[in-house]
Amino acid sequence: MGRQLRIVFAAPAYWPATAFGGPVPVLRSLARELSVLGHRVDVLTTTLTGIGEQPARTSRTDEVDGATVRYLGTPLRFRWFGVAPSLGRVLGSLPRPDVVHVFGYRDWVSTVTARWCRANGVPYVFEPLGMFAPKLRKVALKHALDSTLYRAVPRGAALAIVASERERQELEAVVPPERVVVRPNGFPAPYDPPPRPGPLRSRLGLDATVPLVLSVGRVARGKGLEHLVPAVASLDGVQLAIAGPDDRHGLLPELLALRDRLGAGGRVHMLGAVAFPLELYGDADVLALPSAHENFGMVAAEAAAAGTASVVSDRCGVAEVMRDRGALVIPYGEAPLRAALARLLGDAGLRAQLGRGGRQVARELSWPNIVRLQAEIYECVV
Repeated sequence: MGRQLRIVFAAPAYWPATAFGGPVPVLRSLARELSVLGHRVDVLTTTLTGIGEQPARTSRTDEVDGATVRYLGTPLRFRWFGVAPSLGRVLGSLPRPDVVHVFGYRDWVSTVTARWCRANGVPYVFEPLGMFAPKLRKVALKHALDSTLYRAVPRGAALAIVASERERQELEAVVPPERVVVRPNGFPAPYDPPPRPGPLRSRLGLDATVPLVLSVGRVARGKGLEHLVPAVASLDGVQLAIAGPDDRHGLLPELLALRDRLGAGGRVHMLGAVAFPLELYGDADVLALPSAHENFGMVAAEAAAAGTASVVSDRCGVAEVMRDRGALVIPYGEAPLRAALARLLGDAGLRAQLGRGGRQVARELSWPNIVRLQAEIYECVV
């Protein structure tokens, strides 16, 4: 192991925030494992917890998994964009860090922290968490802001860190290739789920033999759920469980209307946010991740650790490490998704093969292995 470093994480949200998808658990795992290696990790973040919840205006400091987390009072917010006015002052009050890790893009915390680092000669690495390429909403505005207000954030970083080759391509026009490093996200350790019927099947009233497809993640546009619901509805006797918080952009009522129009009201189940998603995977025959864009796709990693086979679109970064090992990788769209689900649900041997392969990937890309790579990246920067 190299020398012990003083590392600052700057992130728009942190645990126990649950409404921001996979990035928050990724940050927490990185901080935990870096602390295990003996590095000092300070996390600076907002008090955001959920899309519809008012963040606290007062600051607090907690010890979480060996890291010191400073939740900065957040009097203003728009979705995941939280304004923490004390950020600059707190950065200046900390002992000088060896390196700062800036997570996210187009938010107060990442922008202010990167500016502070440039002004004070502190090296920082920039990890956009899949936010770099403008997508979905206000695309023209994002392009305009990226060329002006946020322009210096990626350009001033010592290195940019991405979770996949797919995400690397998004940065090519702005960051020189030699300053972009691919560091996959870690996988949970392989584990044995409880025997079926487990918590999910018990909640839905399903026995161990009913075919069950699972989707985990925010109910949001771009996740391919408008393809998943009709794909499952067309498969006789197959059940679908969608577990995740509502992103509040109108997709949930559209999915409910689609479900009812297809006559699948008794087979498509909207579970809402789930406190312990790892408990769900063992009950699923297949995890579906049919997204239009994911820089990685942590739910496929979680399914792999449980030995559950996945169907993953080729627009997800995790497809690069899961293809033909833990998942069937398919083109984005309803027809390929339907065909892949039918194939997997009809072939127990293939599901078992992918389940074993996914567990092997999880062992290779364990968090301890990934964090050792992360520490080497910091050493290069320092």
